[in-house]
Amino acid sequence: MSSVSEKNDDMFARRCVWVNGPLIIGAGPSGLAVGACLQEQGVPYVILERADCIASLWQRRTYNRLKLHLPKQFCQLPKLPFPEHYPEYPNRKQFVDYIESYAKHFDIKPKFNESVESAKYDEVLHSWRVRSVSTQGSVRSDVEYICQWIVVATGENAEPVVPEIAGLKDFGGEVIHARDFKNGKTFSGKKVLVVGCGNTGMEVSLDLCNHDAKPAMVARGKVHVLPREIFGKSTFELATMIMKWLPLWLVDKILLVLTWFILGNTESYGLKRPSMGPLQYKFSEGGQTPVLDIGAWEKIRSGGIKVVPGIKKFSKSMVELENGQELDIDSVILATGYRTNVPKWLQENEFFSKKTGYPKTPFPNGWKGNNGLYAVGFTKRGIAGASVDAMRVARDLSEAWKEGLKQKKPNAQSLEN
Repeated sequence: MSSVSEKNDDMFARRCVWVNGPLIIGAGPSGLAVGACLQEQGVPYVILERADCIASLWQRRTYNRLKLHLPKQFCQLPKLPFPEHYPEYPNRKQFVDYIESYAKHFDIKPKFNESVESAKYDEVLHSWRVRSVSTQGSVRSDVEYICQWIVVATGENAEPVVPEIAGLKDFGGEVIHARDFKNGKTFSGKKVLVVGCGNTGMEVSLDLCNHDAKPAMVARGKVHVLPREIFGKSTFELATMIMKWLPLWLVDKILLVLTWFILGNTESYGLKRPSMGPLQYKFSEGGQTPVLDIGAWEKIRSGGIKVVPGIKKFSKSMVELENGQELDIDSVILATGYRTNVPKWLQENEFFSKKTGYPKTPFPNGWKGNNGLYAVGFTKRGIAGASVDAMRVARDLSEAWKEGLKQKKPNAQSLEN
């Protein structure tokens, strides 16, 4: 549901589009959640999406074996639960099907192939000016959207992190980021170095192992490894439940004791734990989500996955590690994560941090800035956190939009799409 009016702007040689409502940037789960909540409030909006589909990370940049790490009730979007027949941990295809049915249910129709290059608040117009490059087939056009409110919903995983590692450009084998990894079949029989030991690194290594590859996983930093379930209950669900009565530090202590009984000492296999507990570390600046084990740990213990220290440098066919060890390898998979891209295009310094790309105020108060600026999907709490923010943003925007109707002047032409 959207309402826009257009005119030519010869000064900038681009189309100018007035948005009669909020402009949502990003059509992933966060942007769709805002759209659905606004739809229920009767507020028109426009969603811009740089890809040619919704939830492009899930549709185009995930490996085949991926499943939700948390039970489905913690991963559903507002106003529409997962189908009852879905398993507790839906797989990639099931989640994509759910997202597509969600967009259809709420009649959400993003403007695809719209890559936002800049967004700046104009003090004279008292509006946001959002410049986008629209690509339709071979036709490229520049568009400037003018609106009173923008919702940043591009997420925490907007672009891959590709570290600079000495000698990597000289390596003669295949080098890919994990976003381009689909399954381990093409690596069968090969010696593969997986750089990164988070959830992605663990799952990629497990898939390689299951396809008869020989993975070595680089564990340069520290990481918490937890069982996905404890006593038949989701570890996350258990932690959420006891956090209602106990402080975070004590919840962390309980999780670590239970993990030790189930998994044993992970440090003895080269996976060093941070000094902070798993939940405290996750929510700290620069922290990392704990690994929820779905089988990689057993492969590590049996030797199917080899854990190695940090990298010193690459050469044409091998890698030298920080402990001086040299490994012959055929391929490299960079499971080095993602980052937000907000600092690249949002010209604003008060609400978002230029350093981290996240709102400066942490959850649950990091959803609203000044001058009609909102953020959804930057909570470090996954889809559940994004859903909470989406509902707050929609309620606030609904009030602002209805107040604006009282002062609205008649406009030339309104196009509904």
